Amino acid sequence: MDEQKNQYRKALRVQPVERLTQTQVKSIHDASVKLLAETGIKCAGEKAAGVYRNAGCSVSEINDGKQKLWQILFPEELLKKALNSVPSKVVLGARDPQNTLCLDAHVPAVYFGTGSESNIYLRSKIEEFSTADGRNTLQYPVYEEEQGSIAALCESARLIDHLEHADFFIRNINIQDEAINLKNKDVNVFFNSFVNTGKHVQGGLVDPEALPAVISLAKIIAGEQPHLPLSFIVCPIRSPLFMVDDSSEKVILIAREKIPMVISSSPQGGVTAPIQEEGIIMQINAEILAGVALAQFASPGAPVLYGSVPTRAQLDTLQDCYGTAEFIHYAAGCAQMARFYGIPCYSSAGVGDVKRPGIQAMAEKVYSYKGVAAAGAHYIHYSFGLLDGTNIFSPLQAVLDNASIALVKDILRVPDYEDAQIEAAIGEITKAAKGSGMFTRGVRKQARRGVVSNTYEFVTDGEEDQVFTQAQAKLDACLADDANTLPEEVIGRVYKEIPGLLNNVTGGLS
Repeated sequence: MDEQKNQYRKALRVQPVERLTQTQVKSIHDASVKLLAETGIKCAGEKAAGVYRNAGCSVSEINDGKQKLWQILFPEELLKKALNSVPSKVVLGARDPQNTLCLDAHVPAVYFGTGSESNIYLRSKIEEFSTADGRNTLQYPVYEEEQGSIAALCESARLIDHLEHADFFIRNINIQDEAINLKNKDVNVFFNSFVNTGKHVQGGLVDPEALPAVISLAKIIAGEQPHLPLSFIVCPIRSPLFMVDDSSEKVILIAREKIPMVISSSPQGGVTAPIQEEGIIMQINAEILAGVALAQFASPGAPVLYGSVPTRAQLDTLQDCYGTAEFIHYAAGCAQMARFYGIPCYSSAGVGDVKRPGIQAMAEKVYSYKGVAAAGAHYIHYSFGLLDGTNIFSPLQAVLDNASIALVKDILRVPDYEDAQIEAAIGEITKAAKGSGMFTRGVRKQARRGVVSNTYEFVTDGEEDQVFTQAQAKLDACLADDANTLPEEVIGRVYKEIPGLLNNVTGGLS
């Protein structure tokens, strides 16, 4: 693979675990095609309806008494034509070219990154507590919630830049500073992300009119590099089967710029989609295909990712529930559907339903990391720091997640040996059997091959659990190191050429 030539950031190669049989995959595809051909989607976007009509879809106007809508039906051959024009390989650039990512639908190689626009940033620090009798002390984190801000976004981007197993940065904080509005939010999100991380940056687009400024910003950051350091997420569908006006317009605009884009759908099993996996996967597949077709009809060959973000409902509150087996089942099935179409897969893993770091969060996260990565999803977001569903981002939890993902990578790594290694092992066993019976001399060589796993990063030597204390120390060290921020001369150029940026938020020039 190209990544082995050091052109791209190293990914986790896996042998995909296929939850669905090939017969089941084909059945879901056929059902999705039938759904789009006979039921279709309702579309609130006039521009999207026009793109569908020009491509040859059946488009009829609906008047529901509230708004003007269009019913879109997709002939099977037209849908097939759209899918045939989707690139199977998508390259995502980065400020640091060594962090460029290659997503190849035919190669099951996995990247992990952040995700969601959390409203709450959860700061932490270690404090010392005494037992009631005063004989023992315990160090434990205490937390303080604060509203999402540009400062918090900058900190989280800097942290992700330092975490070894974080491969990309999706804007993960909903910036709510007083001076932020719908017109200037996009440029401030992307700029402050670029300043603080050299990894690929992805985000949504609040205002379609901000697209030219964001692209100009990305070109300044990229310099002479062939790939821009950004991509976009667009969720054009509101489940079930309803295409939103402004989001569908964003799909068209971004596709025509040929910038990589996630076409996502996020139905909730039991509320906005069937709770059983065959039902929700069929529906989300149809919704994603409708969005992919819009991008291809608008601009054939536009690079897209199959964006599956299904969740299951909490059966008592109807809120999103991530700590369930169904969350993994849905994602694994969608990864297979993306592979069936030859489209790189964007998926989700690593969300804790609990509000604070701890055993529940770790258990929920580790199982989903392993389950979704094993399915061969290429680009897994939500993987760092998310608690309380996606409402809280905890930097401390992100550091803990980094250590968990390291273990998952070791568990899932593909066996890598040839006849030469077999012969070498025979020699090693024979030599040890004739001599001391010890194999210690061979360990270092195998470690260089990358086949000797590390132990858990935050191992405790004594009786007291030191995991939180060690993780907080690593967090503090990461945030204190700003050596990889964007050079001041580039920051100065950005401020001169890109309108709408707030002054002095990043510590840059104004």
